[in-house]
Amino acid sequence: MAEKYADPKLKIFSLNSNRPLAEKIAKRVGVPLGKASVSRFSDGEIQINIEESIRGDNVYIIQSTSDPVNDNLMELLIMIDALRRASAKTINVVIPYYGYARQDRKARSREPITAKLVADMLEKDGITRLVALDLHAAQIQGFFDVPVDHLMGAPLLAEYFIKNGLAKDAVVVSPDHGGVSRARAMAEFLKAPIAIIDKRRPKANVAQIMNIIGDVKGKRCIMIDDMIDTAGTITKGAQALMDAGASEVYACCTHPVLSGPATERIEASPIKKLVVTDSIQLPDYKKIDKIKQISVAPLIGDAITRINENRPVSPLFSHRFDYGKDDEKK
Repeated sequence: MAEKYADPKLKIFSLNSNRPLAEKIAKRVGVPLGKASVSRFSDGEIQINIEESIRGDNVYIIQSTSDPVNDNLMELLIMIDALRRASAKTINVVIPYYGYARQDRKARSREPITAKLVADMLEKDGITRLVALDLHAAQIQGFFDVPVDHLMGAPLLAEYFIKNGLAKDAVVVSPDHGGVSRARAMAEFLKAPIAIIDKRRPKANVAQIMNIIGDVKGKRCIMIDDMIDTAGTITKGAQALMDAGASEVYACCTHPVLSGPATERIEASPIKKLVVTDSIQLPDYKKIDKIKQISVAPLIGDAITRINENRPVSPLFSHRFDYGKDDEKK
């Protein structure tokens, strides 16, 4: 009689960039985190040991390539290689924050397109699928020849403002022309109009506010961006909105990079509350009172479940979800 083999199992592994998020995602999916260790040799080289069999399994790796970007990226590449050599059936990489995403084109002569280089390295390493959250540029999906599931943080961020009664008399504001589609998606959830801050950027990380397109006088303004790095754009934009007659200003983003003087700028700005997700793990010194962090674990967990069951992911964005309550179900 022929031996019967078990069906592929769903397994979730975490590396070092954001283990708390990975634990929440695994809880949402209803599986324990896989057993693996990440250590370093005395010369700094990374060593990874997978401490359970993954032969024939559908494996999902949770790793944001945030600061330290190169260390976290190298961890991910080594883990993928280990999974491939251990005969995983599929290797699904979940990158809540995709580092190097801002280097997505040649803005000047002799510049690299590093976002494409990262995509090439991941594909060459043998990934089956990428699951990403709010890529800085949507065209990065086209850098991959494997399936890419691009998740949106707007429903989660919108839920915070709706649940706290902040959607009334609100205007969703894009801090630049490039973020209009993101602002429009948020405005649809909040049933609010949009406005745009017209600015020019003389050099990297320096923004000069030029004009505000739209009616913000007497309105509660909610600024939305995919990421906040040094917070120069968002804080100058908040001041410009107040100068234009806004009653109060909130801000939100999916990825709280918050480098350099970001937290000091936010603290000193007219922004009442900055709502961010946990796509990047915040150290304690960045957890100021003005920053409210909400979890993307329910969104990513539900996406993993749907992908594993060969069901569409798009329904996750077709209507509001009460992620705050759903997160307690599992």
